[in-house]
Amino acid sequence: MSILLSYVLLGLSLAAPIGPVNAAQIDRGFRFGFYHSWVIGLGSVTADIIYMIMVYMGVVNFLDSPFMQTFLWLFGFFVLIYTGIETIFSARKEIKHNRSEYESYFKTFMTGFFMSLSNPLTILFWLGIYGSVLAKTAATYENLQLFIYSGAILIGLLLWDFTMAIISSTFRKILTPGLIAFISVISGLTLIGFGVYFGLQAYHVLF
Repeated sequence: MSILLSYVLLGLSLAAPIGPVNAAQIDRGFRFGFYHSWVIGLGSVTADIIYMIMVYMGVVNFLDSPFMQTFLWLFGFFVLIYTGIETIFSARKEIKHNRSEYESYFKTFMTGFFMSLSNPLTILFWLGIYGSVLAKTAATYENLQLFIYSGAILIGLLLWDFTMAIISSTFRKILTPGLIAFISVISGLTLIGFGVYFGLQAYHVLF
């Protein structure tokens, strides 16, 4: 049980650092409430599951090439810049109308999914940390235990997403529309900042 809890804590610690997905969760929680913030996290975890499967199958080896690294950095750059700009314009509508326009759960889910899928840092994490955990666990335990411990990591990720959704949606109830709009602008700028960073990394790989 202690080993299982350690893997849950690993999932929590991996999700906790502030990044594009957390910024988007805070923004959606403030603007739309708990479910939109949670769905962003579910989209992100879905992308994480895909990468876990890729690492398990050994498919990620081709990602080491400079071409693929450049493509991934640029893909992340465009996704984050677009999402950041859209977030800022939504905040302007918030100021104008005192509320945000409705966003479908599907669009929210896909935002979280592509944000995580296109994040090279996520890829490097699953390749590095999970790859090493997988190698160590596979050498010590059977496939069933490997599946259980991988599930424990996912539980940690889901617990963090659930917590972020609760916190952001709770504060939404006590904040004024103008302050929510201001926080949305900050979230948008944060996403753009991450996008610029990804663009610079692509530039360094190319040149």
